[in-house]
Parts: sequence; C-alpha cells; structure tokens
Amino acid sequence: MTAPSSPRGTAPPRPARGAPPRPGGTARARRREAAALVMPSLLPILVLSVAPLVMGIALAFTDARLVRRPDYEFVGVDNFVRLLDNSYFWESFRIGMVWAVSVTLLQLVAAMGLALLLDAGLRFQGLTRVLALIPWAMPPVVVAIMWQMIYSPNAGPLNAALGALGLPDDVNWLADFSTALPAVVVVGVWVGMPQTTVTLLAGLQQIPSELHEAAAMDGAGAWRRFTGVTLPGLRPIVASITSLNFIWNFNSFSLVYVLTEGGPGGRTMLPMLFTYLEAFKNRNIGYAAAMGMVLVIVVVLLLAFYLRSQFRDDREGKVG
Repeated sequence: MTAPSSPRGTAPPRPARGAPPRPGGTARARRREAAALVMPSLLPILVLSVAPLVMGIALAFTDARLVRRPDYEFVGVDNFVRLLDNSYFWESFRIGMVWAVSVTLLQLVAAMGLALLLDAGLRFQGLTRVLALIPWAMPPVVVAIMWQMIYSPNAGPLNAALGALGLPDDVNWLADFSTALPAVVVVGVWVGMPQTTVTLLAGLQQIPSELHEAAAMDGAGAWRRFTGVTLPGLRPIVASITSLNFIWNFNSFSLVYVLTEGGPGGRTMLPMLFTYLEAFKNRNIGYAAAMGMVLVIVVVLLLAFYLRSQFRDDREGKVG
C-alpha cells in the first residue's frame, strides 16, 4: 500500500535533524566561506588598483587639469589625437624601449652567470648569496645617490680609476649626451640583477643532477650541458622573469628621476617620467592619463606577443 502524496502546493518535508546536508546547500556554503576569506585581500586591490585604473581611463577622455577647483569636460578622443602628433612623447617611448630591452637582457645575462657561480658549491656560498642581495635591499633613491657619487666628474671613484690607468678622467657620465643613457642602464642592471639571480638560482636547484651526469657520461662538455640541459629546464622561469623585468624596467621612474631627471636634453627621458612631468609640472591630468593608457596598451600587446611565442616554442618542443 503506497503512502498518500502531499497535497499540491504544499512545501516538501524538511530533512530530519542530523541528516546530511543537501549538495546544493553545501556548495553555496562553501562559496560564501570562500568569498569571506577572499574579501579582506580583494578590497585593497579594488580600492588601490582597480578604482584608480578606472578613474585614469575616465580622465583620459577629459580635459582635466591639476588645479584647486577642477572643472573639466568630456573631450572624447582629442587627447589621443594630440598624442599622435607629440614627437617628444614618442621619442621618450623609443628611449624607454631601448632602456627596458637593454636592462632586461643584460640583467638576464649577468644574473645567469652569477646564479651558475652560486650553484657551483663554492666556499663562503652563504655569504656570497647575502652580498648578492644587497642591491635589491637598497631603496632606489639611495642607489641613485650612491651612483651619482660614483659617476661624479670631479671626485668620483670611476674617473679616479680611469685616471690611474692613463685614460681620460674628466668624463661627465650623467651629463654627456653619449654616455648618459649607457650609464643609467648600468645602474638599472646593477639594481635588478639580484632578484633575477635568486629566481634563476631557485630554478637551477630544481633541475635533477642526474640529467647533467647523464649528459657528461655521453661526452657533453660544460657548454653542451648548459645549452642542452640547463637552458631547457630554465625556459619557463626565464620567460616569466624576463616578462616581469621588462614591465618593471619600462615603468621605471624613481631611479632615473634622481639620477638625471630625464636629461641631458631628454636623452634619458623615459615615458613614465615624461608622463609624470606632463601631469604634475604642466598640470595636464587628462592628457597625461591618455599617455598612461597608451603605454599600458602597448606594453600588454608586446608581452602578449612575447609570451605567445614562448608558449608556442614550448608546445613545439614537447611535440618534437
């Protein structure tokens, strides 16, 4: 004999006390718990990163100026049209690309050599690793002031060393048109090399030693082992660290600002420095916001192209 069905329109009976929860309720409870855990870290990102980004995009389409009582109007794409004819901005963009690519590549080469030395098991290895991190621990302003003293044309140790070798000892490294940008690039490499070194060193320690031993038994020398074992094992790390370094170097501001303020004659005028001067010296906030928006778009496109080529090479290597 079947139990009578419940009348139409009545709610289904509640589960008995102590019965296991329904799957749908458990999923909702887990989502609420996850949201509660994520919100404390998500709120600062929304307030300090997303909100300023949205405001900057909005200002790029206005004629906003940095005045006590701002009164600005929507101007559409006028700022971007003006930017197309601004040769000084595009020259700073070219200088920024030269700076970012040069510093990133030199950082990678120098950090790779230092990481290989630190991974070789030399004496005083712990002390050497601590000393290698000193440039990374120093504030950029302190680093810039220190290198200003090193590059000093009158009492700098660099010119003194050149004079002791019988070379010209009156070079004004940061004020000469031909040496300003290379001198600043050297400082950028010195500052960023420790972070790249630590990252590559961690990657080297993850490569199994059996692979090197097998390659050595097959007669491979040091260079063959480096190109056949070390570099393939470090490829994902190299792609990641070079991408991050390129972004940080292209967005560099404080180091170059203290060293040269963009001089001499704009030879070290990086795009971020140019945008800063347009915003806070010329007080053209809307125009500067349009510059920043263009820089973000260009950097994202360049990185997307670079990472896509890296991932394509990885896929082809795995298939091969």
